[in-house]
Amino acid sequence: MVASLKAGLAGLGTVGSAVVRLLAQQRDLIEARCGRRIEVVAATARTPDKKRDLGEAQLRWVRDPVALAADEEIDVFVELIGGDSDPAKRAVETALAAGKSVVTANKALLARHGVELALLAEKRGVALNFEAAIGGGIPIVKTLREGLSGNSFARVYGILNGTCNYILTRMEQEKLSFAECLKEAQQLGYAEADPTFDVDGFDTAQKLAIVASLAFGTRVNSDAVYVEGISSITPEDLDAADWLGYRVKLLGVATRTDQGIEQRVHPTMVPRETAIAQVMGVTNAVSLDADGIAPITLVGPGAGGAATASSVIADLGDIARGVRTATFGRPAGRLVECRRAPMQRHEGGYYIRLLALDRPGTFATIAKHLADEKISLESIMQRHPGGRPHGGDDPKSPATPAPVILVTYATTEDTVRHALNAIKKQGVIAGQPQVIRIEKN
Repeated sequence: MVASLKAGLAGLGTVGSAVVRLLAQQRDLIEARCGRRIEVVAATARTPDKKRDLGEAQLRWVRDPVALAADEEIDVFVELIGGDSDPAKRAVETALAAGKSVVTANKALLARHGVELALLAEKRGVALNFEAAIGGGIPIVKTLREGLSGNSFARVYGILNGTCNYILTRMEQEKLSFAECLKEAQQLGYAEADPTFDVDGFDTAQKLAIVASLAFGTRVNSDAVYVEGISSITPEDLDAADWLGYRVKLLGVATRTDQGIEQRVHPTMVPRETAIAQVMGVTNAVSLDADGIAPITLVGPGAGGAATASSVIADLGDIARGVRTATFGRPAGRLVECRRAPMQRHEGGYYIRLLALDRPGTFATIAKHLADEKISLESIMQRHPGGRPHGGDDPKSPATPAPVILVTYATTEDTVRHALNAIKKQGVIAGQPQVIRIEKN
C-alpha cells in the first residue's frame, strides 16, 4: 500500500478550513484518482483556539509557520497565510530548502519573489504549485503551463478581480455611483474596509504579472504593469458604453508587441457580444489568444473557500501522483527579463468623454487638435441630461458644459494624450477628460 501524502497547512481561514473539509469529504475519490491518500496532519494559525468547521479532522498544532515548514512528519507544505514577506516568505523558503514541495495561494509572494522561489524549488527537486493564486477555481495555471505547452501566445487577458467586476456590474444594472456600489460590496464582504488594493487595480496587476510569466516566459515583475483603477468610472460612462455596443470591465491584459510584452490593467470597453463581456458579478474569466487554435475563455468563481480549496487540492493531487512541472512552465533560469513596452505606444481605439463649454468655436477647436494628431473619429455624440446620445458633427451646446463623447479609430496612447492636453490648454472644456481604452476581439 502506498503511503499517504502528509500535508502541513499554514492558515486556517475560509480557504484552509475548506481544504481540510474537502479532503475528508472526497477522501476515497481523491485516493482513486491520485493513487494515494492525501491528508492534513498538522496545521498552524494565528488564533489556534478559534472555533472552526473542520469536520472530523484531528490536526496536530504547530507553534508557527516556519516550524511547520521544517516539520519532519510532513511531505508537503501548504501556505495560505498571504503577504509578500515573513512569515509566509520564510516558511516557504524553509519548506523548499528542506526538500518539501509547496502549494500556495499567495499571489503577492509570487509576484515579488516568484523567480527566486522557483530557483530554490528546482535546486531541491521539488514542486512549487500555485493554481489557487489566480482566478480561484479557474484552472488557468495548469492550462498555460501544461494544457497549452505546445502553443505560443499573442495575448492573454481577463477579469481577475471579482470585487471590481461586482462593482461595475451593479453600477451598470442599477445605475448607481461607484461610491454606492463600493459601500454595498463592503457590506456583503466582497470588498475590504480599505478597498484600495482591489479597486485601484493592484490585485489584478500582481495576478497579471504571474499570468504573463506563464504565457510569455518572462521573469515575474508586477512593477512592469501599467495600472489604473475603476474609481473614475461613472454610470454615464457605462450607459454610453451600452449605447455604443460595449460593456466596461477592469481587465488585465498582456500582449506580445515589437517593443516587448505590454502589460496593463485598466477599465476597458469590450464588445458586448464577446464572452468576456458576459461575465458578471464576482465571477472571473481569462481569455487566451494562442496560435493554431481559436480563442479560449475560461470562466469561473474567482474566490471563495470551496473554489479556491478545489485548486489547492488539485495541486496536492499532482504532487501525490509524482507530477512536477517547472514553476512558470520552463526552468527559472530561462525566464527572460520583462522588457516593459511603453504604454505611450499602446495602439487601439479610445472612448473619450469631454465636458465642452458653451463657447463659439469649441467643437472646431476640439476637431483641430484631434486632426493635428491624425486621430480619426469613428463617432461623435453629445449627451443631454436625462437623454440618450445623438450623433452630429456640430451639436448645439447647452448653457452648462455638455458631455461630448468621442470614439476613435485605432491610434496610440501618446497621440491621444497630446491632443487632450492641447485641447485643455485652449480652455474649451471643463474638468478632466475621461479616457477608456477599447479592446477589440
